[in-house]
Amino acid sequence: MSRTIKIFDTTLRDGEQSPGASMNVEEKITLAKQLARLGVDIIEAGFAISSPGDFEAIKRIGAEVEGPVICSLARAKKEDIDRAWEALKDAPKKRIHTFHSTSDIHLKHQYRISREEALKRSVDMVTHARSYVEDVEFSPMDATRTDVTYLLEVVEAVIAAGASTVNIPDTVGYAMPEEFGALIKEIKTRVKNIDKATISVHCHNDLGLAVANVLSAIRNGATQVECTINGIGERAGNCSLEEVVMALRTRKDFFNADTGIHSEEIIRSSRLVTKITGIQVQPNKAIVGANAFAHESGIHQDGLLKERTTYEIMRPESIGLVKTNLVLGKHSGRHAFRDRLKEIGYELSDEDLNRAFERFKRLADQKKEVFDEDLEAIISDEVQHIKEVYILKSLRAESGTGVTPTATVEMEINGKSDKQTGHGDGQVDAVYKTIAAITNTKSKLDAYLVKGITGGTDALGEVTVKLEEGGKKATGHGADTDIIVASAKAYVNALNKLEYWKKGKGKS
Repeated sequence: MSRTIKIFDTTLRDGEQSPGASMNVEEKITLAKQLARLGVDIIEAGFAISSPGDFEAIKRIGAEVEGPVICSLARAKKEDIDRAWEALKDAPKKRIHTFHSTSDIHLKHQYRISREEALKRSVDMVTHARSYVEDVEFSPMDATRTDVTYLLEVVEAVIAAGASTVNIPDTVGYAMPEEFGALIKEIKTRVKNIDKATISVHCHNDLGLAVANVLSAIRNGATQVECTINGIGERAGNCSLEEVVMALRTRKDFFNADTGIHSEEIIRSSRLVTKITGIQVQPNKAIVGANAFAHESGIHQDGLLKERTTYEIMRPESIGLVKTNLVLGKHSGRHAFRDRLKEIGYELSDEDLNRAFERFKRLADQKKEVFDEDLEAIISDEVQHIKEVYILKSLRAESGTGVTPTATVEMEINGKSDKQTGHGDGQVDAVYKTIAAITNTKSKLDAYLVKGITGGTDALGEVTVKLEEGGKKATGHGADTDIIVASAKAYVNALNKLEYWKKGKGKS
């Protein structure tokens, strides 16, 4: 009988620890709702005591996201566990995840306490957490560099104290797959009360072995995996959710195990994480990379045309990539446009459809073919969910050798038009300074990222910017075949979000 492996997603907690990946409350809620659609079993929504923002995110996710268990991380400290409970108490399904180091390296140099004291703290805090919730998880941090006999003692003691899940972390990505699998097997066979708890694993990717270690652990008895979308996380990242899920599904014959993940939501989840964090996925990344289902070799193409399984072990549709059967171009009508949007998961109101269709027709005049990625960029750019205070009406930018970069921008602000000309170090700088002057905003540009969505000289370019003003942060997106126009749209999109939050409609 096939085993079911629980997916514990920690994108919102460990994933957010990637440099530059910080998310605000609204972004966390958006991502948590997508994780629920993806079908994860547990969402580690944050570290409640770490900041007011994390506390609020956990609390709101518990109230607004249906389906998964909502979890907060807590050190093995009473105040951490109390704060986690305060954030989680109204959630229908809740878990407190507490942890303490067990390796001699950590105990000697970081905690400066004995093994006996670490064991006592761990047991006491599991007991304290259990006074609040029935679902308690404990992690012996740096487990793979911990003396095995002591590790087994800790695991047995915390289960006896009430831990229903014991998570074995390879905190610094030190273990080899065979070694890690053997450790899980030893825990499963030597811990007397292990039948009363789920064995979980949390592997880091410092040596590029996170997924391999997790799969080895599953083969040896682990039934929960802690992972992140796109494998983001501390240092080199975590076990990649999409890789372990598709490895189990593709090789059921080998693992005799599967998950409850709706794999068709994988690509959408991956792209959402990229959009929110600004961290791009490398093209050759397994499962979700741009080249994962691309074939250039003539031999491969020949085989695929005859029988796709010759060179594809997974169907692209299985992860949410839609095979394009209908080519969209400038001669396509509204009916075909609407049907294509439905196929890739968008059902728009008549008003939004009309606005998106007009943009599509303008793009189709510039490109020979409009791809699904172009359509997603159009939807992101054109279909707004907040009132636009600032509207870009027209833009002209000039630069060249020996010429001062100049931008002339016309905008509509609360129904009134304003047109100004400004200068800068380059075309984008000139545009941004002119827009800032027109809108009388003082935001700081924290990040500027350009991405070619599709190939070719007529590719649609997508720009992502991050702005900060008065402690509020906003990410804006814009897409156009003209990268200067796309840059302006992204900047205005972020300004509208900041304006929305200034009026108390959003949280940072």
